[in-house]
Amino acid sequence: MIKGLHHNAYRCRDSEETRKFYEGFLGLPLVGSLEIGETKTGRETTVLHTFYQMDDGSCLAFFEAPAQPFEFKQQHDFDLHIALEVEPESLEEMFQKGPEEGIETRGIADHGFVRSIYFRDPNGYIIELTAKTPDHDTYLDPETNDARHILERWQEAKEN
Repeated sequence: MIKGLHHNAYRCRDSEETRKFYEGFLGLPLVGSLEIGETKTGRETTVLHTFYQMDDGSCLAFFEAPAQPFEFKQQHDFDLHIALEVEPESLEEMFQKGPEEGIETRGIADHGFVRSIYFRDPNGYIIELTAKTPDHDTYLDPETNDARHILERWQEAKEN
């Protein structure tokens, strides 16, 4: 049924600033831009929809819609973050590159099953670059990780 992620879409403040970060800094090529002048209900609008492609063919996409109000706010990691997988050697390289280019950079955080660094994009979103550790697949194996029981225990504790 569901084959995979085609794209996730987010609002952006400025399409060119967003392009500089996603294409220029992260290296995701801009593969599509779509100007939208009319909604499917016939309302006039002015929107630009851009797509940045990852190696697996999926995309991160952005909407710039100047006439439509949107509250951009600084996100906390646990509120919203976009995690992108990289090779372990890329993690070290990007950890150095971020500060060199004046981009807020945090990490390297060892989460056991992944190691991660964090950036803030021009829109306030947290971008996590994450590299798998040798324990990654074991950690995410529902046959051995007790994920369902942990969730059930969490729910019970909230109700009590």
